[in-house]
Amino acid sequence: MKVNDVVTYAVEGSIAVITVNSPPVNALSNAVRQGVASAVETAIGDPAVGAMVLICEGRTFFAGADITEFGKPPVEPTLRNLQLVVENATKPVIAAIHGTALGGGLELALVAHYRIAVPSAKCGLPEVNLGLLPGAGGTQRLPRIVGVEKALDLMTAGSPVSAKAAKEMGLIDELAIEGQLRADAIALAQRVLDEGRPLLKVRDRTEKLDEARGKPEIFADFRKANARKFRGFNAPEAIIRCVEASLDLPFDEGMTFERQLFNELQADSQSAAQRHVFFAERQAAKVDSLPADTPILPIAKVGVIGAGTMGGGIAMNFANAGIPVTLVETNEDALFRGLRIIRGNYETTAKKGKMKPEDVDTRMGLLTGSIAMEDLADCDLIIEAVFEQIDVKREVFGKLDRIAKPGAILATNTSYLDIDDIAAATSRPDSVVGLHFFSPANVMKLLEVVRTKDTKPEIIATAMKLAKTIGKIGVLVGNGYGFVGNRILAARNTQADQLILEGATPWAVDKVLYDFGFAMGHFQMRDLVGLDVGWNPKTTSSANVREILNEMGRHGQKTKGGFYDYDENRKQTPSPVAMQVIEDFAAKQGMTRRDISDAEIQDRILFAMVNEGARILDEGIASRASDIDIVWITGYGWPKYRGGPMFWADLQGLPTVLDRLKALEAAHGAAFTPSPLIERLVAQRKGFKDA
Repeated sequence: MKVNDVVTYAVEGSIAVITVNSPPVNALSNAVRQGVASAVETAIGDPAVGAMVLICEGRTFFAGADITEFGKPPVEPTLRNLQLVVENATKPVIAAIHGTALGGGLELALVAHYRIAVPSAKCGLPEVNLGLLPGAGGTQRLPRIVGVEKALDLMTAGSPVSAKAAKEMGLIDELAIEGQLRADAIALAQRVLDEGRPLLKVRDRTEKLDEARGKPEIFADFRKANARKFRGFNAPEAIIRCVEASLDLPFDEGMTFERQLFNELQADSQSAAQRHVFFAERQAAKVDSLPADTPILPIAKVGVIGAGTMGGGIAMNFANAGIPVTLVETNEDALFRGLRIIRGNYETTAKKGKMKPEDVDTRMGLLTGSIAMEDLADCDLIIEAVFEQIDVKREVFGKLDRIAKPGAILATNTSYLDIDDIAAATSRPDSVVGLHFFSPANVMKLLEVVRTKDTKPEIIATAMKLAKTIGKIGVLVGNGYGFVGNRILAARNTQADQLILEGATPWAVDKVLYDFGFAMGHFQMRDLVGLDVGWNPKTTSSANVREILNEMGRHGQKTKGGFYDYDENRKQTPSPVAMQVIEDFAAKQGMTRRDISDAEIQDRILFAMVNEGARILDEGIASRASDIDIVWITGYGWPKYRGGPMFWADLQGLPTVLDRLKALEAAHGAAFTPSPLIERLVAQRKGFKDA
């Protein structure tokens, strides 16, 4: 029997089976909620029914609330009211889980009287990733069923756990046989009836809470252990407070407290920012200009030229995905060193328990070393990761053009250089694309896919699909100096360098950025990366502070001195040596240093970045403002809870941004001349989200 368009109702023996089919992920939309509530009430009123099974068709159990309803007026039944219908049912309800039970989906399963899942299922409460907390009783019920400490871990991490782990912690009552969930769930429901089992309500359980009572150190220790991870985010602390309330308050009062904090988080800009990032990541994977039927080229074997830090990290990405890699170096010493470092990285990962020891040999077995570029002749994709110099890269591509098979994709990992110029060294520029990985390439999630004026659509489609295959967030960008990420970084560099000459200290600049939410400051990052990266002493001499520090042998953390001094544990302290270099260079330039406020530092750096982002968008180097946000969040540490530079600008209001840029232009020159795009958007009363 159809209850509505997404819910059906059937009776098998004495068991009512309520089935939801609302593709693609059975989100708890209004239609789903109405249908389930009606079906439960039908079963309660049917004297032939003794128990109910709630199950979903398709690829998953309820994968969460319908996020499109956030911020809109509630429509009955709300999720909480649907939960009351299920929880207060006078007949047992068994939740049958496959795929993922996430967010509101798991919260609905928690009000069922029993839960069964297939071994491949996963359960989780990921709301923290959207700047929220579980708002349908998750913070009150989860501690009652798995204990306070596990509940804190699950909700603040936001990552799902396997059905096996869920059963071990008491979240799941039984595991079904894969492929026969419906039959096993009906069998469980029948056993519940035959054995006269009680209607177990999670809300009434207290034994797990009792274990934590009188132990406030649980919460103090948890906050301390996660202080760095949670810094700046509001949602984790709100979750902790709600779990504390589960101990201190009666259930209904705890639910009221949870709702209060949920509403506060939902109204806050952090949640709006994190929801923006959620959708922007998914949007970045879509290339609007590509026809849906654009072919994806097979990538069965990959070549990487250069076994250094970047090349080795790139090779690891493909080995991790099970794709064979030929790694080419200029000599055997460099090759063996690169392979040894890769093995060491894998062994370290295995020691940490993040991969099986036997997987080390499996992945190394996918890597073949060579000192002959000719060994790349059978590769479907070849990526160069050689020295960042245009003549070197052109020479490499000229050789590849003669060696690579027809149809092979030729990719460069350049960070700044003109890829059209590199592609011109070949007879097949339409097969050339930029794949800009970020260091360390085996860790960082961002991959800028750089299209040239000639890159074929199937090359672009294949590169974007490949990004997902190797676990990256691919963002398609246009060819131009620094592409998106490094071009905006260059604008930040310019202002940071100017600020320390005018009177700010490097540590003052860094503190402003750290307080804004970056994991580290600008000059700390430069010391970490190495001041000598990209420095060529043969072509420049004492042209700026960085070059002088390099000439002094101060290359950053690796030499125990850069803008900061470092001890043997790489603990940093402000460097009087660097400060003297800055002051002497400023004097040589005829500059009079002055006090500079934190507000000026923040304005000059952030508005310069936003302005450069607007130019990038206006020039078509980025397709969407949200793509720029994803680049800076995943590749450069922009705080996720601030949504990216373009989202942050929209939050300030573009009229405000325009006014600040004009004031900064008057005080500090043409670097702040407003982008024409900002002026047009303000005139049209639009934001970057509309561009």
